[in-house]
Amino acid sequence: MQKMPGWLSGAIAGGVFIGLVLLELRRPLRKGESEPKLRRNLRNMATAGVSAIAVMLTATPVTVPLTRFVQRRKWGLVKWLWLPLWLEVPVALVLLDYLLYLWHVAFHKVPFLWRFHQVHHVDLDMDASTAIRFHFGEMVMSTVLQVFQILTIGVSPLTFSIWNTWLLSEIAFHHSNVALPFRIERWLCRFIVTPRMHGIHHSIVPEEVNSNWSSGLTVWDWLHGTLRLNVPQNHLTLGVAAFPEVEQVVLPRLMEMPFAEQPETPWLRPDGTIPYRQEALPPNELQLVPETASVLRRDSPATRRL
Repeated sequence: MQKMPGWLSGAIAGGVFIGLVLLELRRPLRKGESEPKLRRNLRNMATAGVSAIAVMLTATPVTVPLTRFVQRRKWGLVKWLWLPLWLEVPVALVLLDYLLYLWHVAFHKVPFLWRFHQVHHVDLDMDASTAIRFHFGEMVMSTVLQVFQILTIGVSPLTFSIWNTWLLSEIAFHHSNVALPFRIERWLCRFIVTPRMHGIHHSIVPEEVNSNWSSGLTVWDWLHGTLRLNVPQNHLTLGVAAFPEVEQVVLPRLMEMPFAEQPETPWLRPDGTIPYRQEALPPNELQLVPETASVLRRDSPATRRL
């Protein structure tokens, strides 16, 4: 099989997304919303629609032929190792996931890249629709990563189609507002990114957003010491401190945000304070914390000034 059929990939990713949206209505993890869910979801889907068009015009014409070239010329690491197909595909998927971890870190650490990535983070709530809310500029720039991944790893059409299906499904899952049974999620987050784990990454507290950068496998945060599981979901305030109002994150503002004048620091509130958590469980407590844990809120009312 050259690759997964398009209908199958779409059915899996679409089915996961719809299932998560329905579960969010029945078992919400974080209760209370900054604005009506339908309005947010429509805005996020509109943002995603613009990005999808950009990807079809820029990335797809490059990456799809490139995977065929790699397959035909036996180019890239996994091809040079002459691995059997049953081993080549999972090895390539793991390497793809690690490079995505590094790419994600770069989009947080490099100011120019953050201009685009913050469009994803300024969502004042988080659910499955947040998973597809990326600025078209970030998606276009991600073509560079995909070309590098395909050429260095040796990503075949089959592997690339499996990767895209898995990635879309997993990103929708860990952005979702679904309350999984706590014992199950505590076990699951040892292996893959889960909603409670990724919710911490979307906190307005700088130390918390600079953690949990993995997109698929949790192992990269373990290895790099960026794993944080010690903040209960009901102690989180989501978004970016410099953009606390709904009026600041409407669709036209999102489209122009990377090109507009930037705040002195995205983690500085309009009142001149930086969110921080006055007291928390030990950061080396590598156990997911239930919502009933006693942790003082670092984001409000305790603050510190620059």
